[in-house]
Amino acid sequence: MSSSATRAAGNEPAQPADPVAAGPATTDAVSPPKGTRKAFWLRAALAAVAGVLLYLSFPPRPLWWLAPFALALLAGCLYGRRARAGFGIGFLAGLGFLLPLLVWTGEEVGPVPWLALATVEALFIGLTGLAVALVSRLPAWPLFAAAVWVAGEAVRARAPFGGFPWGKLAFGQADGVFAPLAALGGTPVLSFAVALCGFGLYEVLRIARRHPRRAAAALAVLSVGAPVVAGLAARPLVSDAAEDGTVVAAVIQGNVPRLGLDFNSQRRQVLDNHALRTKQLAEEVKAGSARRPDFVVWPENSSDLDPYLEADAYEAIDSAVKAIGVPVAIGSVLVPESGPLRNTMILWDPVKGPTVTYDKRKIQPFGERIPMRSVVRLFSADVDRVRRDFGPGKDPGVFDMAGSRVGMVTCFEAAFDDAVRSTVQAGAQVIAVPSNNATFGRSQMTYQQLAMDRIRAIEHSRTVLVPVTSGVSAVIRPDGRIVQRTEMFTADALVAEIPLRSSRTPATLVGPLPEYALLVAAAAGLGWVLTRRIRARPQH
Repeated sequence: MSSSATRAAGNEPAQPADPVAAGPATTDAVSPPKGTRKAFWLRAALAAVAGVLLYLSFPPRPLWWLAPFALALLAGCLYGRRARAGFGIGFLAGLGFLLPLLVWTGEEVGPVPWLALATVEALFIGLTGLAVALVSRLPAWPLFAAAVWVAGEAVRARAPFGGFPWGKLAFGQADGVFAPLAALGGTPVLSFAVALCGFGLYEVLRIARRHPRRAAAALAVLSVGAPVVAGLAARPLVSDAAEDGTVVAAVIQGNVPRLGLDFNSQRRQVLDNHALRTKQLAEEVKAGSARRPDFVVWPENSSDLDPYLEADAYEAIDSAVKAIGVPVAIGSVLVPESGPLRNTMILWDPVKGPTVTYDKRKIQPFGERIPMRSVVRLFSADVDRVRRDFGPGKDPGVFDMAGSRVGMVTCFEAAFDDAVRSTVQAGAQVIAVPSNNATFGRSQMTYQQLAMDRIRAIEHSRTVLVPVTSGVSAVIRPDGRIVQRTEMFTADALVAEIPLRSSRTPATLVGPLPEYALLVAAAAGLGWVLTRRIRARPQH
């Protein structure tokens, strides 16, 4: 009996030999058999489970290896499906993944922003599922499907409102065997490897069940083995050698008076906390219990009082910087007479006072600026907590701090490939990611962001300093290892000798080219599908 007849004998409708070429079925209006309905609900449930497994692969859990299995399960749901079914399956997987991953976005403002963000982002994963279903019957389909996944991530990183890259596969792989691939081609290549391994794993199982020819089996196994081998082969690209000597750096975590959105109403207390902890570090240096740093970095929002306008804020900062006696990068909010606010890092010299500045370039939508304010207000009055929007800076910020070139990547910017890469390309020997996570309490957001910082360290082979107002602050070596870290909601200071590096990894050199190449591959796969469908149409 043929395979088509076998399927028809059961309760699953027969499919054409080449669903890609066959186009839409003509029986969609007919009520599906009971067995088909059961299969539909089973696939829907498995898609949601795949999304949850993908979530579980992300920090703070060290379960990076779950990601390929999650994608293999998702591939089983998508393989051979029609476009509409692929969208629905992808959307359900996206909800299973993003609802728990992004729950922290509703930490202080309720469930509406969280549910809205997760749903919008899941729609993009739905479109990705649609495209994966379309390419799933092409030869070597795991390659095209993995490229499609990266294309979906690329779109999410750019739209809407400037994009939201949270949840890239790459950001869950800081402890994994694939991580060195970040140094080869950045997060797109790392995500591609994870997706290829997952889709290839499903293809191995599918072909093995059908007793394949040796060539087909070898191709399937290769799609699983190649990413793993590539990850191991890329390890020599990851180095923490001190190419330009070493320096002693310090990060300050002053802590906030209380959790939640109201920490901003205690701006003077937050500033005083950071000034006090810096002065304490100066006393520890004098007592010989701490090494004297060459420079210090404070967190984002460590002074929400504009020191150019507030004399007492200026004095608090200046006295702390003079006490430690080295350059300090201060996170502040500048309030121009007109126009948007500025989320700014200020290089403060113990002799010259404030010198150069860096304005944050990637401004968080619905956090630091409110698009469509009148519409959003209908769903949440919390939008009016942001009374005046922040505006973006234009240029990378690299501070000369005691002879070390320290690149500033402020908080949310660490999620964006171009923001970090441009800072290193501008000459940064060290990356600093000053952040403020106090709004999100003790949620997993802090650990998800810390994992991003670890991937950026590997990607560009740079030490990453992470000062956070309330934690977790950390010192990350260029190989992605966390060598020092604080506890959450404690005042602390980290002092570490770190390597200075000026060489550029392949990822830094080639920039966005690997992502562009994968976008072309995804487009080629979808174009192939379209061509086959056009050729399969009856000729009149």
